[in-house]
Amino acid sequence: MKFSEAKTGRLFVLRLYNGEILHEEIEKFAKMKNISCASVSVVGGIDKGSILIVGPNDGYAEVIEPMQHIIENVCEVTGTGTIFPNENDLPVLHMHIAAGRKDKTITGCIRAGVKVWLVMEVIVQEIINCSAKRKKDIDTTFELMTP
Repeated sequence: MKFSEAKTGRLFVLRLYNGEILHEEIEKFAKMKNISCASVSVVGGIDKGSILIVGPNDGYAEVIEPMQHIIENVCEVTGTGTIFPNENDLPVLHMHIAAGRKDKTITGCIRAGVKVWLVMEVIVQEIINCSAKRKKDIDTTFELMTP
């Protein structure tokens, strides 16, 4: 385990609108407000055609191939994530959501493009005095958070 200690900073309440792309809007907001590290939670709806990353095809393969799931209809969602700067000091959101409709739920990462349906409520809790960054991991090729 690796860790660093930090403090909480500002708290923001956002409302995203129909058709906005979830990760793009939150990253744009973080850049605008000079937020480099944060905890993020969301609740609302996503539209059909949204894409979730739902795991690797084979988690132990030499090259990790992400699997995608295309949302077929409007879903209710809740999710949580983090913002940390990448090696270019740009804020990058990593968020997973659970999306459900009727008796079916799917969980995945929003990075491939999740489109807001009607409304998305977002809470951004800034983390200050934080040294964590997202650094490219040679083995996985992912940008992994490093405290």
